[in-house]
Amino acid sequence: MNERTLSMRLERVAAYVPLGARLADIGSDHGYLPVALMCRGLITTAVAGEVALTPFLAAERTVRDNALGQRISVRLADGLAVIEPGDGVTAVSLCGMGGERIRDILDSGKARLSGDERLILQPNGGEQPLRQWLMDNGYGILCEEVLRENRFNYEIIVAECMEPVRYSAEQLYFGPLNLVQRSPAFLGKWQRMLRLKQRTLANVARAQQPVPEDKVQELAQQIRWITQLLA
Repeated sequence: MNERTLSMRLERVAAYVPLGARLADIGSDHGYLPVALMCRGLITTAVAGEVALTPFLAAERTVRDNALGQRISVRLADGLAVIEPGDGVTAVSLCGMGGERIRDILDSGKARLSGDERLILQPNGGEQPLRQWLMDNGYGILCEEVLRENRFNYEIIVAECMEPVRYSAEQLYFGPLNLVQRSPAFLGKWQRMLRLKQRTLANVARAQQPVPEDKVQELAQQIRWITQLLA
């Protein structure tokens, strides 16, 4: 993968960035996403944010090698702290980290958001608490997608501020739009997850150390939901 040839995962993320957006890519790593979008003429400006020095320097190098220093600002800061008032950001992408981590970044940086941005989120697990945060903070889910790449399942969640919405516990767990679309990748993910959770429950039953009853009940509930989904 490079700034010219993105992974399938990042290509799908790129597809949800609005044309002409002013993008803030948080946890930008090598800066491939904003540089690719800029090279294709799809965004106006971008901020590539990194909290760690090594990927920050890598992103700087990618931007410099593509002569985009006037259009893409690479910044070293934690989370949404890279966004400055004058940036006029209209889209924020957070990719390749746990859903709880994305939730925490959004929550701690809420003051940096105007509420007019599109959020393009690609969590590696932890989708349920991330959807809970979106619902609790006035964001509705516009698009959802499950894809499988290199034997890993990835989810993409696209959200914008809108009228208050209430999702059920099952919708928060699976994704409200995923439940409607029921794509082959989505069903394949939950077929694999069902086998994994059934094995986990069997191991709990044989465990020498007692497992908290609420954890057992939560696992059993998830197995019931997945079984009903796949029936």
